[in-house]
Amino acid sequence: MRGFPHGWRARAATVAVAAVVATTVTAAVAPASATAGRAVAAPPRPAPEGDDGLGARIRRIMTQRQYAHARWGLLEVDEKGRTVHSVHRGEFFIPGSAAKLFSVSGTWRTLGGGHRFTTPVRAVGVRDGSVLDGDLVLVAQGDLSLGGRTGPHGTLEYTDLDHTYANDVPGATLTPQDPLAGIDELARQVRRSGITEVHGDVVVDSRLFRSSPSLDPAPTPLIVNDNLVDLLTTPASAGRPARLSWRPHVAPYRVESSVRTVAAGGATDVSVSASPDGTRIRLSGTIAADARPVMRVSPVRDPDAFGRTALIEALDREGVSVSAPVTGPNPAGLLPDSTTDGERVAAYVSPPYTEYAKLILKVSHNLGANLGVCLMAVHEGSHDCEDGFRPLGAFIRRAGVDPGQVELADGRGGDPVDRVTPVAFSRLLRFWESTPEAARFRRALPILGVDGSLAGSCTRRATCPAHGRVFAKPGTVAGFDAVNRRLAVGGQTLAGYLDAGHGRRHTFFIGVNGAFAPDIEGVLAIGDDLNRIAALLQQQASTGRGKAATRTSPRGHAGHPSAKRRVGPQGRGEA
Repeated sequence: MRGFPHGWRARAATVAVAAVVATTVTAAVAPASATAGRAVAAPPRPAPEGDDGLGARIRRIMTQRQYAHARWGLLEVDEKGRTVHSVHRGEFFIPGSAAKLFSVSGTWRTLGGGHRFTTPVRAVGVRDGSVLDGDLVLVAQGDLSLGGRTGPHGTLEYTDLDHTYANDVPGATLTPQDPLAGIDELARQVRRSGITEVHGDVVVDSRLFRSSPSLDPAPTPLIVNDNLVDLLTTPASAGRPARLSWRPHVAPYRVESSVRTVAAGGATDVSVSASPDGTRIRLSGTIAADARPVMRVSPVRDPDAFGRTALIEALDREGVSVSAPVTGPNPAGLLPDSTTDGERVAAYVSPPYTEYAKLILKVSHNLGANLGVCLMAVHEGSHDCEDGFRPLGAFIRRAGVDPGQVELADGRGGDPVDRVTPVAFSRLLRFWESTPEAARFRRALPILGVDGSLAGSCTRRATCPAHGRVFAKPGTVAGFDAVNRRLAVGGQTLAGYLDAGHGRRHTFFIGVNGAFAPDIEGVLAIGDDLNRIAALLQQQASTGRGKAATRTSPRGHAGHPSAKRRVGPQGRGEA
């Protein structure tokens, strides 16, 4: 099982791929990757017959050995709605995280791009000067960030490889913002309201919605730091314990590390485990003396209790005492009948939803995409996340997309049900081009060679003319094939826009179902193959070499990967 990390099969439920982020390819039009095609017994795929208009370089990519039994789909439509290339345009493909184009679009158009989340703290009880004889109630509003990513100019900050993928993909990094910034601001406002003593408790009101078993990761009304604890291991000198830093510090969470530093060039393998309630976290393994710091995360299993304690601790830092114990379960039984009972003594107001959409699309934020389904349900007056699919379906119809060509059971694109046709992607993308927010939506997508999950490919304009001229959302679904002891890549996709020059933009979809790879690096290379195809299509479009109304149905089918992928408990991965 060459190329698989130690214990890979046992850890199949947590392996993920951020396809293009992790690649080092600098020219998207370089020869097809050797990595994806190595160690494969299958013969090469026969080249498509005839002149299909895609060009020999694209056909060479699509007929590599790892695609021997795969089905490709490709659709490119120009700014006038004319088909440039078409391969299996009306057939279903596994979308992976490209499905986020639908869930994020639906949330954006349902809530409104300017929607801001206002998370209040209410004083319920009797006030006597600076003393509250009662409880402070934090009314959760489904704010994905709650100030934890907000930059100085009101934008939500992100890194190209998000910390939510830290256990799965090497190189995840943190934004510099304090994940408790919103909680701290609420505490400051409570103090400014004149309260210095609370003879009662702090309660989190999370009645906004109930999550659904189909949504994994499960959204919660209160989210602090993506419901994660960040753990950063930095090497010391060889033979010494590695250095540990973690955040956010909230009781009763404790972290211990037995990670040792080994000689330069040695193995770096850091594992994380936690107690059943998640409050006792342990890191183990080794890190090479010359290695970069290694990020890991551990889930917060009770977000309400976590948020309650975080607020009590923040209040204490601001000089507000609370008589109740700092730690313990959230006392939901103390909640008033209405979420508006009591005096509002604090409120955190978020950036507009457009910032959240950008975050979700740029880094393929799974929790944020699933959260959108719940927010649509709340907007329609429901507390059941499953009801969010009704307004999503209504939006899909308003966008001119045939709902029969979109099958989704979550927001992230990781459910086995999820299927979308190339035509559906194209019509959704063309819908946005007809709106006043077209440019904002386009810039929210990963940009080839620039940012997000397309940052690592086509990194220099000098060697890759498509640099900065492809705006697209990638997606990956892959899992461990126990028979052949390799990765089965069920779906790799890429959908978005090609800058054709002179203000012209083409919509495109590339997808491949049924590829395979010897290891994770091979999956990354498949993702880069799709980026390479997109780069070649962009150059054809900008030079006028792509001819409208070309339809093809090659024996090999067209597609593209690049995104993030997680392997589920049955060895299935999603991105």
